Amino acid sequence: MSDLVGKVAVVTGASKGIGASIAQELAAAGASVVVNYASAKDDAERVVASIKQKGGKAIAVQGDVSKEADVKRLFAATKEAFGPVDVLVNNAGVYGFQAIEDVTEAEYRRQFDINVLGPLLTTKEAVAHFNGNGGSVINVSSVVSTKAFPQTSVYSATKGALDSVTRVLAVELGSRKIRVNTIAPGGVDTEGARTLGMIGSDMEKQLVAATPLGRIGQPDDIGKLAVFLASEQSGWVTGERIAASGGYA
Repeated sequence: MSDLVGKVAVVTGASKGIGASIAQELAAAGASVVVNYASAKDDAERVVASIKQKGGKAIAVQGDVSKEADVKRLFAATKEAFGPVDVLVNNAGVYGFQAIEDVTEAEYRRQFDINVLGPLLTTKEAVAHFNGNGGSVINVSSVVSTKAFPQTSVYSATKGALDSVTRVLAVELGSRKIRVNTIAPGGVDTEGARTLGMIGSDMEKQLVAATPLGRIGQPDDIGKLAVFLASEQSGWVTGERIAASGGYA
């Protein structure tokens, strides 16, 4: 597959899990990829190394997407290394599950700053760095933006807000040939899911039982969809929320 030869992609939160898979799949399709990370430098460097071992081009750039100065530095580094941007994947995100009695102002701001403000800031900067041919913005949401799960009131709200951002920016940026879409993953076997204790648990069994395709998702399930949305194969697709959940949506 070489749908993205000559393209430049920035993937936020790409040091592991879904973000790492998206970065690797974009590189395999021919894109030069910027692997953004907040703190996991070693993990990000491993993603870059894996891309280079397969003949791809990639660099790792540290940056907190909720900080405007970091975002500007991220895109400046991208321009210096590869030139104008064609694709932005807003994957960086945080989560925290708590009963309503345990919700705090600090936790609310932590999740909204990364999950909502972050994509707004990165998209704002990407618009200034896209070339005259437009570009593709891919926001990574979650099935929880439309399905209700206990103890996810803050996290679900951030993903619902991100879905709204996608719809608005698709209209706002369409005249500039910039497409904006959302991928909403279901349960995926990532480091984060394992840290939560979901993999191998009764929760995973229940999730798989409710999934028509009968399995938990893998990171490359999301990465392959990102390649489609980044490429001209999806040139008539914008403002959409695509659930990548095996039917659990």
